[in-house]
Amino acid sequence: QVQLVESGGGFVQAGGSLRLSCAASGRAFSRHSMGWFRQAPGKEREFVGGISWSGNSTYYADSVKGRFTISRDNAKNTVYLQMNSLEPEDTAVYYCAARADWIVPITREGYKYWGQGTQVTVSP
Repeated sequence: QVQLVESGGGFVQAGGSLRLSCAASGRAFSRHSMGWFRQAPGKEREFVGGISWSGNSTYYADSVKGRFTISRDNAKNTVYLQMNSLEPEDTAVYYCAARADWIVPITREGYKYWGQGTQVTVSP
């Protein structure tokens, strides 16, 4: 069982930056692949990026590639999402998710554990 808590969301102007954190509690965080998803009002939850349990492999949606960076600190049981050059289209609730093996899915069905989400709002 893994519990996930996101933080770091907020309000920012276009072009700005935010760093989201996802703190995990429970067993063997370092044996979980992690993903970030987002859901805008009226839209489906979509994959933003993922990171392998070692941190050596990362994957990104085309819409955020080059602007967002995922990293993790297994000693702190935390995964991060650094978001730069934010655009109004990035406005959404951001969720982190965990899966207890080395696979890094790009679909929500691939993850078992989810946080409650943190709101990110980007103004024009």
